[in-house]
Amino acid sequence: MSTPHWPNASSVELEDWGAGSNTLAGAPRASGRILSQNPDGSSECGLWSCTPGTRKVTFAADEFCHFLSGHGSYVHENGEQIPVGAGTLVFFPAGWTGISIITQTLTKAFMCR
Repeated sequence: MSTPHWPNASSVELEDWGAGSNTLAGAPRASGRILSQNPDGSSECGLWSCTPGTRKVTFAADEFCHFLSGHGSYVHENGEQIPVGAGTLVFFPAGWTGISIITQTLTKAFMCR
């Protein structure tokens, strides 16, 4: 079994994941690629990108994110604001609920468990 690795994240071709049903403003459209997934579905990692807009988000599983490009913010339902851009690292615990405000197409590498 070989070790999954991608020497250049920007060269990974993303799949169109479509517009979400949770859009609050704009017309955000997501794309991504699952790069590795445990056979039992207990964890996965990949790349995700979304165009500008505002969406309601809830993280169903713990998710660690490394934002690679773009700009935006996440606002927790308690009012906590988390600005994100290239180089930002965020851990969203399972159940985190709030809104995502993307002002410039945002791309991240993620790991869920």
